[in-house]
Amino acid sequence: MLISMLAFAPLCAAHVGSPDVYFQGDAGPYHLVVMVRTPQMIPGVAEIEIRSDTPGIREVKIVPLYIVGEGSKYPPPPDVINAVAGDPQFFAGKLWLMASGSWQVRIEADGDKGSGTVAVPVPAFARSTLAMQRGLGILLFGLMLLLVVAIVSIVGAAKREGALKAGEQPTPRQKLAARLVMGATLVIVVGILALGNLWWNVSASSRATQMIYVAPKLGVKLDPAGRMNLEIGESKWHSLRTEVVGTALIPDHGHLMHLFLVRAPAMDRFYHLHPDRTGTMTFDEDLPPMASGHYKIFADIVRASGFPDTLVAEIDVPELTGKPMAGDDAEASAPVLAGAAQSSTVAPLSNGARMIWERDSAPLVSDRLLWFKFRVEDANGKPATDLEPYMGMAGHAEFIRSDFSVFAHVHPDGSIPMAAFNLAEATLGSTTSPNQSPAPEMPGMAMAGMTSPHASSEVSFPYGFPKPGVYRIFVQVKRGGKIETGAFDANVN
Repeated sequence: MLISMLAFAPLCAAHVGSPDVYFQGDAGPYHLVVMVRTPQMIPGVAEIEIRSDTPGIREVKIVPLYIVGEGSKYPPPPDVINAVAGDPQFFAGKLWLMASGSWQVRIEADGDKGSGTVAVPVPAFARSTLAMQRGLGILLFGLMLLLVVAIVSIVGAAKREGALKAGEQPTPRQKLAARLVMGATLVIVVGILALGNLWWNVSASSRATQMIYVAPKLGVKLDPAGRMNLEIGESKWHSLRTEVVGTALIPDHGHLMHLFLVRAPAMDRFYHLHPDRTGTMTFDEDLPPMASGHYKIFADIVRASGFPDTLVAEIDVPELTGKPMAGDDAEASAPVLAGAAQSSTVAPLSNGARMIWERDSAPLVSDRLLWFKFRVEDANGKPATDLEPYMGMAGHAEFIRSDFSVFAHVHPDGSIPMAAFNLAEATLGSTTSPNQSPAPEMPGMAMAGMTSPHASSEVSFPYGFPKPGVYRIFVQVKRGGKIETGAFDANVN
């Protein structure tokens, strides 16, 4: 039997329902933690918060520019942002993002230890149109009625009294003619307003198609043998701005696509797969053994400009014997997600090991930068010593809201794709001062060269929940050549 699905497209990129950017990295000698709140509309104002773990910064400058193209070569003069009163290591400011596309925010830090620059990728896109304020709408509607009445009255008065001499009164025939002209004028004015409203709606819809980001559709088919075919649909939003958002795909963490399947609504089965490319925008994946059920699909890709897309779909899957997993593919089983889940802090791993979420007792809140720190212990309760890089990173985490309206694939460096960071950092060569430190490595990538068997047993992620609700967090690490996944539940206020 052939199983197919209808794709649906979310209104945000680089994750689903999670448009803000979280990042940690080094600007020369200074380790910075950055949060960028992206604007809902473009052009719009982004809010940026920067905390330095390294004391001694005297000045921070920020400047937005494209990652690729001519716009990446000529940065405008930077803006200076000031430290927040009472906290010399915390800086906050605002900056304009003037057009949609794949941007970077260059952060220049200068202080006691010298200067340094880091480039933070920021995908900019309009997420929705803003409704007119109710009071303003009422005011404008009232003014429109006043103008209509004025136009009709002026035309009627001109017809009724325009030819009269001083002191003469209009005849009944002239009054009737004035009323007929006023009626005709009202019909004409209302018709003009209706046609103008129709033109406005068509123009606004066309403009919205060009400006408001909608992720490309993802077509999915599953044949009886368990082979999944995926096809990335065309995106007008991308094709209309190819100069700043190249449509070609580039690998991120060694793969052109990261495919996540989560059984709904229980979230008790989780798969992280990497399909093989079969065409320009088509992929195939031989699914592993899978439990039957309805699955939500999230597919992460990165464009040649560094702009990330998360494509969303869903599919019904029968019980599959499948092919054994290999390479970077991973799966996990977890308890059924409760509707009002209590935050869990311990997740069992294989061979008696476990993963512990090190968090304090404070309630989790949305719309705030948080640190998620996890520790892996062996069967004896001691820190694990066999952690190794998983696709070049110390770990991967997926944050999923219970209604699947939020999905975020996060790494120790933050919510940005590594491919986008590499592109942005490559643009610093033309503007790096002679005494500036070379481009830094990402914190998560530091594990790539790890050879000691006594690696850290901990992995952490910067992220912020975009809205309240119940979330499940899947945390993936690699130990002794095996990919392990811990599942944690969080109730967010």
